[in-house]
Amino acid sequence: MRIRKADLRHRVNAPLALRFNARGLTSFAGLELVRRFFRDVGLVQHLRRHLSGTGLDNDFGVVRMVLLLLGLLIAAGRRLRHLLFLQEDPMVLRFCGMKRVPTPRTVSRWLCRFTRHHRDRLLHVNDELVAEAVRRSKVRRLTFDVDGSVVSTGLQVEWAFRGFNPHHRKVPSYYPVTAYEAQTGQIFRVKNRPGNIQDGKASLGFLRDLFAQVRTTLGRQYPLEFRMDGAFFRNDVLDLLDTQKATYAIKVPFYTWVGLKRLIQERRRWRKIDATISYFVRTLSLAPWGKTLRVVVYRKRVHHWTRKNFQLDLFDPADGHFEYSAIVTNTGLNGRNLWFFMCGRGSHEKAYAELKGGFAFDCVPTRNYGANSAWQILSILAFNLMRSFQVATTAQPRARSRKRRTLHLFQTIQSLRYQWLNRAGRFICPDGRPTLDLGVSPGVKNQFLLMSERLAKAA
Repeated sequence: MRIRKADLRHRVNAPLALRFNARGLTSFAGLELVRRFFRDVGLVQHLRRHLSGTGLDNDFGVVRMVLLLLGLLIAAGRRLRHLLFLQEDPMVLRFCGMKRVPTPRTVSRWLCRFTRHHRDRLLHVNDELVAEAVRRSKVRRLTFDVDGSVVSTGLQVEWAFRGFNPHHRKVPSYYPVTAYEAQTGQIFRVKNRPGNIQDGKASLGFLRDLFAQVRTTLGRQYPLEFRMDGAFFRNDVLDLLDTQKATYAIKVPFYTWVGLKRLIQERRRWRKIDATISYFVRTLSLAPWGKTLRVVVYRKRVHHWTRKNFQLDLFDPADGHFEYSAIVTNTGLNGRNLWFFMCGRGSHEKAYAELKGGFAFDCVPTRNYGANSAWQILSILAFNLMRSFQVATTAQPRARSRKRRTLHLFQTIQSLRYQWLNRAGRFICPDGRPTLDLGVSPGVKNQFLLMSERLAKAA
């Protein structure tokens, strides 16, 4: 029978009927590769060692519940109600080892059972996995970027207060702080805090816990260096870093009592870094702290007026407009290398962007503070595991840099989901052997075979 083109066009454009009784269909075929990687790194063993017998067990099991939430975050879920779209998905059930997915209400009540003790236990899982990633990377030093970020909440969320939120000043928020290791791309530690916390003052306990974590999991053979913004320019923070024999580079705010304006006004000769950036180095005596610090002052030529232009009020229109900044440091880096070293802090901002946009770090699943803090830890854990997965499979190594950038070229989780993670497939069992049918696309076939082979070699 011959089919006319007009009939074919009509069939293509005609609306399709929907069917919902097909079994074995999945939209998350890539979770099988992630499941194999989790097995190779011993994630289940880590979870059992730290979380079993702590009072978090339920009908589904604490390990399965954690794996379910990790699978939800990796597969792009942002709300607990998104679990409704994972019901009966064979790859999701296989990934977390369940026969059925619990309801969002069940998972919410389970998260609300997390106390500080349970959150510390969950952090220990991340501590061990991050330490293993550092050993595999063979880095010679650890470079930490420590900074906080705002997570806006609702009006009825526990421990959410109005504070530092430049875009929504009257919105209650959390102010979590993280420690990001720049060369491995791993987030070592996270701590959730109310929104009215002063970042520098509240960081002392976090920094002490970070030092204890590094000494416990990695020993003392790694030199430590820190990069922080002006909120951490405090006497007690500098004392702690000096006591721990860590090197640091911290931005200096232009407080009146610091005296930076006078130094810049008296300066006549500047050393060039490039056509727009120049610097000079001075020793700064701070009488209130009883300290003498090495400070590097930078200026950058710009072609517009900004807020930074007005803080000094010493500009000559004939010279153009300059933005000034200063860095206190105890490193041996010269002014040029220190500039590039501090520019590397931008990778931490990119990590925050991926956490919030890709792993639902900025979402608030419940009104309970403990549950929301546990959600942030799970988001960090999913982020770190996917970074380690890329190192084991597809990430390309790259040369070292003065910016202390990552040793591998990582793709965002959005790219991974498009390429192979959220890939449609069918779960079948020919001759009783479980098989994942991914279609005939050569790009998908080559990608899955490549990652499967590299996972087998890494194991």
